This record gives sequence, structure tokens and C-alpha cells, in this order.
Amino acid sequence: MNHLLFLAATVLILCILMNRIAAKLPIPSLLMFIALGMCFGENGFFRIPFDNYEISEAICSISLIFVMFYGGFGTNLKTARPVMARSFVLSTVGVVVTALLTGAGAHYFLGLGWKEGLLMGSVVASTDAASVFNVLRSKKLSLKDHTDSMLELESGSNDPISYMLTILMVSLISGDEISVPVMLTKQILFGIVCGLLIGKVALYIMDNIDFRMKQGRTVFVFAVAIAGYALASLVGGNGYLSVYLCGIFMGNGFIQDKKDMVRFFDIVTEIAQMVIFFLLGLLVTPVHLPEVFFPALAVCLFMTFIGRPAAVFLVLKPFGASMAQIGLVSWAGLRGVASIVFSIYVVLADIPMTYNLFNLVFVIVLLSLAGQGTLLPTVAEKLKMIDKNTNVLRTFNDYQEENEVSFIKIKVTEDHPFAGKTLKEAVLPPGFLVVLVFRDDMSITPNGDTRLYSGDVIVCAAPAFEDRENLTLHEISIGKNHKWRDKQIKELDQNAGLLIIMVKRGDNILIPNGDTRICRDDVLVLRRQAG
Repeated sequence: MNHLLFLAATVLILCILMNRIAAKLPIPSLLMFIALGMCFGENGFFRIPFDNYEISEAICSISLIFVMFYGGFGTNLKTARPVMARSFVLSTVGVVVTALLTGAGAHYFLGLGWKEGLLMGSVVASTDAASVFNVLRSKKLSLKDHTDSMLELESGSNDPISYMLTILMVSLISGDEISVPVMLTKQILFGIVCGLLIGKVALYIMDNIDFRMKQGRTVFVFAVAIAGYALASLVGGNGYLSVYLCGIFMGNGFIQDKKDMVRFFDIVTEIAQMVIFFLLGLLVTPVHLPEVFFPALAVCLFMTFIGRPAAVFLVLKPFGASMAQIGLVSWAGLRGVASIVFSIYVVLADIPMTYNLFNLVFVIVLLSLAGQGTLLPTVAEKLKMIDKNTNVLRTFNDYQEENEVSFIKIKVTEDHPFAGKTLKEAVLPPGFLVVLVFRDDMSITPNGDTRLYSGDVIVCAAPAFEDRENLTLHEISIGKNHKWRDKQIKELDQNAGLLIIMVKRGDNILIPNGDTRICRDDVLVLRRQAG
């Protein structure tokens, strides 16, 4: 047990450390986690034998719940409204057409039977939300004509269709007596009803109940995501469709403390993606991949240049989409973790296949991420689809929580430049707005004629700083022998890139200037250049 805990901790630490490196590379960062898993695997450096498909499928499926929920939770419907209809058709009809064309291609070019080819096409028909979100955010790809919103909405909502097609084909190949219309109706109807019902009930509870527990709302939403998947699955609906719709419904409603939830689910989904891709890298046996490499390459090329473009053209052209947009959406059909999880489901169902489906899909995903994922920014630039005047984060619900404004407190003293002046006489930096004045026990909503007096505390709104990666803070405690003790800040020989921005002295907070003298037991907050 202790060995497993130590291994899990080591892997998580390595993944987190690698994530910063991966963000600076031109390839999608998720590829590095697959590579790390393969290094730990049977043919890697650490040679850990692992071939438990049941555990892998369970862990990946649970992780995928949170990826799907957060994909819906972060989708800004207001921004996506202009492309909502085409995104919906792309994530339903487009997936079906892609599965049919890919299945036909596998039948004619690889010699697979029709049912086997359609099963394989169903498994790889959907684009991967985790991969698309990862590329758009990490590369900050803002695209013209709401194409970024379209890709986010499509990739977040098409996995359930692919999953339904996979279940359908497994049932047909297994010889199960099923009614296809009844099965699909139950999957779709119960998935939609459960997702929207749980989302509506959850919002009602959060609006009317005081949790009396710090971060209780965040934990509640975490449990709601699990319930959204489980309830639909229990009644025969599509759990992934349910949890995605639940996420959309809640993410576009008013929720207090949404900022905390965004941070929490950012971490959860990052870890979930790392775990999924590491586990899949650990599960695969690299020496078995060469035998499926050329069939996988053939399928990947067919999907990239024929199957996906044909489906996108058929769907988007009636909406009047430009050929540049059609080309970019076609290229952005990244395969990812959902396809691999669905392939594990097929393996566990004991479906006879010409090729090992897990290995085949694994190679397809690697090729898609390495080729399409790496070149997506280049293709967007070549097609002149990059919009430099917008921010891709605006297409996510958490943008408003991350970037709008910050609030600054200023205390007016007797010698303060604002003392005795009205707000219209006070000189404020551009972009600053005084939104509140505290005076004695009163709070005043100010206007230009509001006069400020000594003792007032004013609250200003200002644009928040967005490039937080380059603003790193740390603390220094001043002991009795510290070289800065009893010196004024202007006397210090400070290193380049270092700035004292705050002094904690007892219960007081000081904003320093050059004349501020540093005393024993002060705690200095400094800014340093991020490494």
C-alpha cells in the first residue's frame, strides 16, 4: 500500500512539474503525460507491469465526468449563441456522418467487416474536449467568426453521441436483442432530463440554503457533478450527456463564490487529465504498437483529410460558413481521451476485432495530438482565422471571474492630496473609479460632488492585472540581525527585478515609499520576476 501511495505521489509531482515545461513547448502538453506513463510502463525505464483494463476504465470514466462537467460549466452560452445551432448539428449529425464515413473507409481500405468498421468509426468519431480546450487556452487562440466558441461547444457536447453509437454497435455485434429507436431515445431523453433537472434543483438549493461551511458550495457542486452522471446512468440515460448539460445549466446561472469553484475545478480537471493520460500511457505496451501503426495511420489520415472535412462541410456549408472556417474546424477535430476510454469499453465487452482496438485508437490519438494539435495554431494563422482583437478566455464562463476589476482601498489622511477635495477635483489615474466611501459608521455611494475628509476610506475599482504568471510575490521576515533592519528602503541595495510592495508590521499593513524605515519583526512582501 505504501509503495502505491509513494508511486502515486511521485507521478503527480512529476506531472505538475512537467506541466510548466509542457506549456512552453509547441506540442499539446497532454502528450507529455502519455510519454511519462509509457516511461513507467512495462517497456519503459521503470518496467511496471500494468494491464488492468477494468481499473483503467473505471478511473478514466470517473475522471471524464469532471472533464465533461467543467466543459459545460465553463461554456459561455451568451458568447456561443451565434454558433449554437451549427455547434449542435456538428456535435450530433457531424459525429454520425464522421462515424459512417470512417467505418466505410475502414471497410474498404483495411478490409474490416461493416459492423467492425462502424464500431471503430463510432469510437473515434468525437473530438476531444480536453485536447481542444488545452490547445485553445494554452496557445491563447482567439478565432474569427466565433469559431473558438463553436469548437468548444462542439467538442464538449459530442462525446455522448459517440458513446451512444459505440454502445449501439457493441450491442449489435454481441447479438443482443435491442430496439435501436428505444435505446437511443432512452439515452438521449433521460440524459437531457436528468442533467437539466439536477442542475435546476442544485441551483435552487444553492440560492435558498446557507451551507454554513467554508467552501461548502464548491463541495456541493462537486457532488452534483457525480450525481448528474450517476442518476442518468442508473435509469438508462447517457451519463456523459447528463453531466455536460448539468454543467452548462449551472455554469450559466448565477452562483455565489463561482470564482472559488472555477479555481477548484481548474485543479480537479487538470489532475484528471494528467491521471487519464498517464494511466493510458502506463496501460499501453509499446512493443505491440508497431503492428497497428500503419492501420492507425491510414485511419488518421482518412479522418483528417476526408472523413472529418466531409462531415464538417455537409454541416456548416448550409449555415453559410466560409471555406476558411470549414477548413479550420475540420483540422481541429482532435481525438483524445474519450475515444481511448470508449475503446477500453469495447475491449472489456470482449468484442472480436481484427486489430487490438485499444492499441489502434491509442496510436490514432497520438498521431492526432502530435499532428493536428501541434499544427492547429499554424493552420489557423495560414487560414487567416486568428482574431487578435479578442481574448479566447471570453468564451469561457470563468473569464468574468478572473479578469474584470480589482478593488483598491485608500485611506484619506490629513496630509493626503484628496483631503478636503470633491471627487471631481481629485486627480485619479485613468481607469480608476471611486465606488464607495466609508465615513465613520456610514457607507456612501459617491458622485463627483462628494467631498472627501480626513479619516475617510475610499474604495476604487480598477482594471485587474491579467499577466499573473509574471507577478510572483514572496515574503522576507526581518530578524534582529537582518542586514536591512533599521534602514530606509531608499538606502537598500536591491537586486534588479525586486520591489518591496508591502510591509506587515504587527496588525498594520503599510504601503511603503523610499522613506519607509524597516524595523525588526517586519514582514516584507516583495515582487520578483517569475522564473
